[in-house]
Amino acid sequence: MINEVRQTVLAILNKNNYGYISPGDFNLYAEQAQLDLFEDYFYAYNYQNNKENSRTSGTGYADIKKGYEEVIDFFSVTLPLTQNAANVFFMPSEVTTGSDYYLINKVLIGADSREAERVSHSKITLLNQSLLTAPSNLYPAYTSEGANMTVFPATFNQPGDVVCQYIRYPRPPRWTYVNLGGAGEPVFDQTQPDYQDFELFEDDTNDLIIKILQYAGVSIREASVVQYASSQESTEEQQEKL
Repeated sequence: MINEVRQTVLAILNKNNYGYISPGDFNLYAEQAQLDLFEDYFYAYNYQNNKENSRTSGTGYADIKKGYEEVIDFFSVTLPLTQNAANVFFMPSEVTTGSDYYLINKVLIGADSREAERVSHSKITLLNQSLLTAPSNLYPAYTSEGANMTVFPATFNQPGDVVCQYIRYPRPPRWTYVNLGGAGEPVFDQTQPDYQDFELFEDDTNDLIIKILQYAGVSIREASVVQYASSQESTEEQQEKL
């Protein structure tokens, strides 16, 4: 997918001699474009959720909300968290879980996987001061601060006590290549160790091309490229809202 996107972007730019994008610049634009579209999933999901609440959404094959749920679930990860101290565990990250988190969906605590409630630091203080509202084994809670998550009650302090289900960021795309010598064009090579295709779906190919063209147009200071990409993006957004 990533090679198809790059070839299309270069073809559009070269058609009118707008300029050339180096592999390094393309990878930077591709990463930002993928991140933009990834975040758009959640806004689109919220939009479809509002349509469902207002009874203006479809069902069956017309249930667009269900489609976004399946797309977002592709980035879902469920893993135990690494313990840092007593009842303190590391938040998901590249170091501790292999991927950074975009948002935490739920935290499961204990052998029976009780779902913990996320509370603010000011609220947890008040809760712990009362025997009636203090977190318990049946109703655990947690707070987060920086790279750490603190779970309550403090009896949960063993490795494996805390399991987190979260939505991770997509992996940065990398168009990798080899040089065949001379001043020729670099040749796509997906066997390179740092190769990474887009993690979005085929339906997003056009959107990726449009986004990358916008960044490329700004970089080469070509207003017509930005205008073209923006008009295409507006058309896509209007179609999605129908």
